[in-house]
Amino acid sequence: MTIELSKEARATAVRSIERYFQENMDERIGNIQAAALLNFFLEEIGPSVYNKAVADAQERMQLRVTELDIECHEDEFLYWRKRTKG
Repeated sequence: MTIELSKEARATAVRSIERYFQENMDERIGNIQAAALLNFFLEEIGPSVYNKAVADAQERMQLRVTELDIECHEDEFLYWRKRTKG
């Protein structure tokens, strides 16, 4: 699965990479080089981040499903018990 960014997110990411190089590497990186680096990260590292996010979401959903019977449980056949206690 290819990880795609919106046009706006891609442009923001490229600017961020350019700024990172300027502020932390004491050198400038051009727009084309920053875009190529972003493509590399998305293709090489992106799937690992994506898979971890999916696994985390799946784990959270499993926990919620496990708790579903507790949260949604209703005691049954209470009509007569309510009538005889009063």
